[in-house]
Amino acid sequence: MSTRHDLDLNAFEAILKAEKTKIEKNIALIKVELSSIGMDGELDEILDSAEIEIENSTDHMLLEKLESELDEINAALNRIALGTYGICEKTNQPIPIERLKANPTARTMVGE
Repeated sequence: MSTRHDLDLNAFEAILKAEKTKIEKNIALIKVELSSIGMDGELDEILDSAEIEIENSTDHMLLEKLESELDEINAALNRIALGTYGICEKTNQPIPIERLKANPTARTMVGE
């Protein structure tokens, strides 16, 4: 299947780029926070090492999740550039517009 003409690709591209910007800012903030954990003068006397470890672990998990989301957004933007956006990677059929509106990074139809 070729490029979908029933989609407003510019609108989906704008949505994806706005989300990309937001995620990149959040990634930068988490990286700053992670780099400051454990620095001299940064630790509150109330926090013990277990609490710091939990916070550090949570930040790392969130960072991984955000980086994965960023990868999916970049892949979707690449599909727009290639003209394959909105085409199911498994069936080569059009992904329903409602699904793309709910999940602009969708690669497949529901259940695929």
